[in-house]
Amino acid sequence: MKNRTIILSILLLNVAWGESIFSSEEFKSRRTKLAKAMGTGSIAILQGAPSETGYVKFRQYNEFYYLTGIETPHAYVMIKGETGETTLYLPHKNPRRERSEGHLISAENVDGAKAVSGADNVYSIEMMGEHLWRMRMRSKPIVYLYQSPPERHAESRDLLLRYEGDIQNDPWDHTEPRYKNFIKNMSDQMLGSEIRDLTPILDQLRLIKSPAEIAVIKKATVLSCLGLMEAMRSAKPGMYEYELDGMAKYIYHINGAQGDAYYSLIANGPNAYMPHYHEKMDQLKDGDLMLMDYSPDYQYYMSDITRMIPVNGKFSKEQAQLYGFYMKCYRAILDHIRPHVAPIEVRKEAAEEMNRILSKTTFDQSHHRKAAENFVNNYTRSGKRKYASLGHGVGMATHDVGDHSKMLLPGMVFTIEPALRVPEENIYIRLEDLIVITETGAEIISDFVPMDIRGIEKLMREKGMLDRYKPLTAEDYKKYLKK
Repeated sequence: MKNRTIILSILLLNVAWGESIFSSEEFKSRRTKLAKAMGTGSIAILQGAPSETGYVKFRQYNEFYYLTGIETPHAYVMIKGETGETTLYLPHKNPRRERSEGHLISAENVDGAKAVSGADNVYSIEMMGEHLWRMRMRSKPIVYLYQSPPERHAESRDLLLRYEGDIQNDPWDHTEPRYKNFIKNMSDQMLGSEIRDLTPILDQLRLIKSPAEIAVIKKATVLSCLGLMEAMRSAKPGMYEYELDGMAKYIYHINGAQGDAYYSLIANGPNAYMPHYHEKMDQLKDGDLMLMDYSPDYQYYMSDITRMIPVNGKFSKEQAQLYGFYMKCYRAILDHIRPHVAPIEVRKEAAEEMNRILSKTTFDQSHHRKAAENFVNNYTRSGKRKYASLGHGVGMATHDVGDHSKMLLPGMVFTIEPALRVPEENIYIRLEDLIVITETGAEIISDFVPMDIRGIEKLMREKGMLDRYKPLTAEDYKKYLKK
């Protein structure tokens, strides 16, 4: 009943959440910090995302949205160093498109653009060339350009760089990334100006989340958690992995999500041994463990949560030994996370506790003990490095930008996801929770989702959404298509 109440509360909260989460002051504050870091005699120029190529809702580049809140295709923004004076360059109004698709902020809608972004000036796109020419003639300012691949639909920098690498390794594909063309065009336009990379400054700003950002990330996390909990209730032997994907999508979208944070990782049994397996076409098998790692894109912010469950609703003795050991070690990491301490210290402290847990744990299978020893030894070795993060950042990207390896500071948001492997049986065990560092401690936002054996088994005895709605059978299709 408590969990049902949480779901109802989320549904009701949607009325309050509304369409616009961030105020113009929030965007202006971000630009002010950026401008201070840039210094005098400089400008930053960012290119917004182009129109979509298919029938999908437009989604702005994360970096552009972070600084402006503007969701118009082919927009540009110029920010002056030190002062933060901001000028938006927007396409002209397109009445025909608006009659078909709805209102869009344009160069003619100056008041609307300023209300959303807090920008000082709004012009049409073609005016940017004239303004840059005047600056080049007068002062040759330092020009900051974003020189990393911009993030869009379910994208993180690591995969974007992999994508670029795949193109470079293809001798028949000479595609040049759009952002690199923009860098070349701006360098030609601003001959005589020093060109600098805006990426390190923007990454550092995005590393520490504002209270408004954290509030949105928490909502994305709650939706992710509710999807996982419904999966625990609904999962049964014989079901297909994709059924749980569709169920979670329903929960996300009826609560305002705009898409996936990443493709769902729903992996039965040995499929989980591939950490990013995402085919979702296999059946759940009696006696297997299943991994589910899935979260929504909510108002340009993500989450990343993982749980593992026994498909038949009951951990076997050997599964309980392995999973129970892992969960205690996982909790040892969570319990030591706190502000103003280096992550490497957390690793050292957690490793000491893990060794104590290992010494008190009994395994029926010798290779299970070997896997547990390897897990603890690997974590212990990681505590001997100079720097090491605890996991990965989460924010506007699932694998968010910024360096979490030096010091845990208030406003940092990240997950931990250590993995235990048993290669002899292709067993893979991983949990993942979202953590917010506060002034006084660490808030585990997803902690209400059961991770203990008793809590998981209890939840799996409840009726789930997919107990009430069954996928169509061959006979159903015949019935509906009968003439």
